[in-house]
Amino acid sequence: MNGRVRPKLASLSDFQFGAVATETIEDVLLHLAQQNEQAVQEAAGRMGSFRETRIVEFVFLLSEQWCLEKSVSYQAVEILERFMVKQAENICRQATTQLREKTEPQNWRALKEQLFNKFILRLVSCVQLASKLSFHYKALGYIHTKEELLESELDVLKSLNFQINLPTPLAYVEMLLEVLGYNGCSVPATRLHATCLTLLDLVYLLHEPVYESLLRASIENSTPSQLQGEKFVSVKEDFMLLAVGIIAASAFIQNHECWSQVRTTEQDRHGQNSFNRKHSPFS
Repeated sequence: MNGRVRPKLASLSDFQFGAVATETIEDVLLHLAQQNEQAVQEAAGRMGSFRETRIVEFVFLLSEQWCLEKSVSYQAVEILERFMVKQAENICRQATTQLREKTEPQNWRALKEQLFNKFILRLVSCVQLASKLSFHYKALGYIHTKEELLESELDVLKSLNFQINLPTPLAYVEMLLEVLGYNGCSVPATRLHATCLTLLDLVYLLHEPVYESLLRASIENSTPSQLQGEKFVSVKEDFMLLAVGIIAASAFIQNHECWSQVRTTEQDRHGQNSFNRKHSPFS
C-alpha cells in the first residue's frame, strides 16, 4: 500500500426499483425474452466455453481497478466469449476449406500461439468496448500502445459485426426483480438485488463447475455423454433461466425460514423422490 486512497468501485447501491412504468417494464421484458430465445437457439450444439474462472476473475479485477460499474464486467465477459468462439469457428472453417481443396495446410500451432499471445490484449479490448472507454492502456502489468488497442478493438468489433450491446444475466435479474416489486414480494427488491450480485459473481467465477454439477444432477449420472453435453449448452446460454435461479437462491438466503417450511411440506407430500429438475433453482 502506498498510502493513497484507492477510488471506490462503481456500484449499484443507488439502484432504484419501482421507478419505471409497468408498460415500459412489459416491453423491455418481452424484448429480453426474445433476445434470450434467439441466443439459446444459436447456442444449440455448440461446445466449449471461455468463461473460465481465471478469465472471469481477470475481467472482474480489471473492472474493479478501473472503477467500472458491475454490469460492465458481465458484458465484457459475454463479448469476450462470443469473440473467442468466432475466432475458433474461423480457424475450423479454414481447416475444413483447406482439406476440401487439398491446399497446403497452415501452421496451426502458430495460429494457436498467435491467439494466445493476443488474448490479454483482446480481453482488455472487450472491457474497453463494454465500458466505452478508450483512455486505459495499462492493464495489470500488460502494456500495449493505444494504436494496438484501437486495432484490437476494431478486430473484435468486425468479428462480432459491431453487435456488442449484448444482454447479460444482470439485465434479466434486475428486470425480474422489477416485476417482483410491482407484484409484491416479502423480501424488498433492494435486498434481493445485493444478494443477487454476489451470487451472480460466484456463478460467473465458477461457471463450468456449477453447470457441470447441474448437468450431472439433471440426468442423474456422474459421467454425461458428449451428446448430453451438447444438448445442455442451450441451458448454459439461457440467461432468463439463470436469472430466475439467482433470484430464487437469493430469496432463500434472505428468508430461509419460509423456504424450510415449504421444503418440509414438499418432503411430506412426495416422500423420497429423486432429484426433479422442475424443483431446481435453475428451472
